[in-house]
Amino acid sequence: MVTAGNASGVNDGAAALIIASEQQALAQGLTPRARIVAMATAGVEPRLMGLGPVPAVRKVLERAGLNINDMDVIELNEAFAAQALGVLRQLGVADDAAHVNPNGGAIALGHPLGMSGARLALSASLELQRRGGRYALCTMCIGVGQGIAMILERV
Repeated sequence: MVTAGNASGVNDGAAALIIASEQQALAQGLTPRARIVAMATAGVEPRLMGLGPVPAVRKVLERAGLNINDMDVIELNEAFAAQALGVLRQLGVADDAAHVNPNGGAIALGHPLGMSGARLALSASLELQRRGGRYALCTMCIGVGQGIAMILERV
């Protein structure tokens, strides 16, 4: 059962990221935090809404030549607690893995629809820096069964 207590809240928020080539970032005097290794989208039947990240993650890991155990940080947008657990379990990640949403997920921080993806990428890149990790996975479900996933590498 989905309730207000186990679902992400309705919030306002804003975020901005600069996505550029390394050459252009350096030319502008910017210090890159991470690079995008790969990105993928996928979908499942709409009745399985929330599980779209599973095939998206499998696809992005294959594209990158990596596996789930290579991820030092996982930022999983938890629209609902049950949805997040379903994704983690299908990916073989422990429910209480310390590297998943280490600073809180959408239930704790909120889920402003227009900026959640940017928040995931920023949170993941900052956590990679803090931990000295190499790879981070950012993933989220999208309505009617879709999912998106991206792998970042700390630079």
